[in-house]
Amino acid sequence: MAEAFDAPTVRARLEEVRAAAQGRLAALDRSFDDVVTAAEGANTDDEHDPEGSTIGFERAQVTALAEQARQGLADAAAALARLDAGTYGRCTGCGQDIPAARLAVRPTATMCVECAARR
Repeated sequence: MAEAFDAPTVRARLEEVRAAAQGRLAALDRSFDDVVTAAEGANTDDEHDPEGSTIGFERAQVTALAEQARQGLADAAAALARLDAGTYGRCTGCGQDIPAARLAVRPTATMCVECAARR
């Protein structure tokens, strides 16, 4: 971890990121349940019911957003593990320190901008 990082501050920020992802996931799970409930009482003949495809789209959209929230949880957990291991803030591509400005914007980043751009 680069000298410029204060571990307790970084940990607090990563915990905020994790809590936000957990909140999003809980809300999306409720939304998914609402979509499924709405679909139960609807005509499910997608071929003849114009609302059928809308319900399917909503379900797919909520599922994709929930997957993004799950990935955010995993990214936060991995960043916390790197913090505990003393490797937080080090680029997994080139091994150099990730600039503090990048980590301020994206605290779960694993690569510097240059390495991420090559990916």
